[in-house]
Amino acid sequence: MTVPFDAAPTEARVQRCWELSASFGMERNAYHNYLNEIVSDRYALISGMQLLRDELQFAAASDSDVKACGADMSLPSAVTTLAYTNCGDRVHQGEATKRYRDVVASRFATLSEIGELKLEAFFPAGGGTDNGATLAHVTVAHELDENLKRRVYDGNAQSISLVAIDLKTHVGRLRENGRQVYGKTRESPWREPRAACGAIVGALTHYDSRNLIHRRIRSDLGERNFRYLSSERILTDDGADITMAVAAILVAIHGIRATAMAVSQEMDERGLAHLTASTTVNRPSRDDLVIYLARATVFNGKIRIQSLGTEADKYGGRLVDYAGEKRLQIRYADWDTSNLPIEEIPYRVRSLD
Repeated sequence: MTVPFDAAPTEARVQRCWELSASFGMERNAYHNYLNEIVSDRYALISGMQLLRDELQFAAASDSDVKACGADMSLPSAVTTLAYTNCGDRVHQGEATKRYRDVVASRFATLSEIGELKLEAFFPAGGGTDNGATLAHVTVAHELDENLKRRVYDGNAQSISLVAIDLKTHVGRLRENGRQVYGKTRESPWREPRAACGAIVGALTHYDSRNLIHRRIRSDLGERNFRYLSSERILTDDGADITMAVAAILVAIHGIRATAMAVSQEMDERGLAHLTASTTVNRPSRDDLVIYLARATVFNGKIRIQSLGTEADKYGGRLVDYAGEKRLQIRYADWDTSNLPIEEIPYRVRSLD
C-alpha cells in the first residue's frame, strides 16, 4: 500500500520559492533569466531532496551490473520531467534553444541511459501552446508509469514528482538609423528584415479566418486584445513601436495560465508543477535576449500565478541604457514589475486512490 503522503515539507519549500524575488518585463541576457529566475526557483522547490532524473537511477531491478546505479528510494526524492514550447521559426533555433538546454534542461530534464536529454518539446507556430490541456496531459503522463510511481511513493512519505514547464514566444528586434523596431529582424547580416514572429505579425496585420494558426493566436489574445492590437500602436515613452512585442507577451501569458489550470487536473496529490512564461527577443548576429513574464506553481489544491497583466491597452514601456545598449523595460498599468501581485486559484486535488 502506498505510504501516506506528508505534504508539509513540500508546502514549506513552495512557500520559500515564492519568497524569492522575481523581476519581470526587462530585456536581459538569457543566462540571467534562466539562472536567476527559473533554475533558482526550481532548486528551491526540491532543496534537501534526492533528485531522480537519470533513467539509470530506476535500474535497481536490472539483471546486469547497471543495477548498481539504482537509487535508494527510501530517501525523500523528487522525480523530474521537463517540457518546453518554442516557435518553430528558425530565426532563433540556435541561441535560444542551446542556452535553454545547457542551463535549464540539463538540470531538470530526464536523462536517458545513453546520456541524452529527454524533453517534451513542442514547437507551435507563434509559440505559447497549441493547447494547454494536451501539453499538460502529455507531460504528466510520460513522467511516471504506475509501477515506477508505486516504487517512488512507497519509498518515502515525502517523495514527489516535479513537473517543470517553460512556455516561450518570440519577437524580432532591429536597431537601424538610431531607431529600435520590434516585430521584425534580420536572420543574418546578409538577409533583408522579415517579420518575427511571422505567425503573430501575420495574424494581426493580415488575418485569415481560414488559417488555423491565425485563429488560435486570436483566441489566445482574446477578442478585445486582438482588435486593439490590430488597430492601435503601443509605443514606448520615446516612440518605439512595441505592439508586436506586447502581442507575443500576451500569447505566452495565456499559455501559462491555460497550462497551469490544466496540469492541476492531471497530477495526483504528490504532484508539484512549476511553470514559467517568457518572450525571446531575436537580434541579428547577436545573442538573443529574454523577457521574463510569469511564473506559477501548482500544488496541494492551490494554483499560484505571478505575471504581467492580460489587457493590451494597459501596456507601455521605455528604452533604458543597459549593458551598453538600449534595452526594453515593459510597463503594465502602474504595477511594480519587481513585485507583481500573486493570484491564487483553488483546485480539487486528485488522490492516489
